[in-house]
Amino acid sequence: MADRLTQLQDAVNSLADQFCNAIGVLQQCGPPASFSNIQTAINKDQPANPTEEYAQLFAALIARTAKDIDVLIDSLPSEESTAALQAASLYRLEEENHEAAARLEEVVYRGDMLLEKIQSALADIAQSQLKTRSGTHSQPVPDS
Repeated sequence: MADRLTQLQDAVNSLADQFCNAIGVLQQCGPPASFSNIQTAINKDQPANPTEEYAQLFAALIARTAKDIDVLIDSLPSEESTAALQAASLYRLEEENHEAAARLEEVVYRGDMLLEKIQSALADIAQSQLKTRSGTHSQPVPDS
């Protein structure tokens, strides 16, 4: 996983690509402009262009990328963040990690105990079924 600055740079590059592509599509699909009210037969015969669809598509892509950039910028450490504040934050996170590890160990222990009980119950059931089956096979079947 790339660090946040690399992610930010990638997002800015992606935004630049989207702007370039949007301008290229607009140049390609845009209708020719008339100069001094001169109309040509080409302008009249041109089919409808999906320029509106492209505009909506690129607007959505550019807006989403800009939002991603804002999120990445907000996730960067602020200038007010000193080494002492970062160390305190790391210490607090480490304490939370230890507490979560202790809870996890307790849950795993209870799970192991429950697993042993289930396995014991299954072994008892299997033994009972074996005794029942061996008992029915050893008894003679009455003639009808």
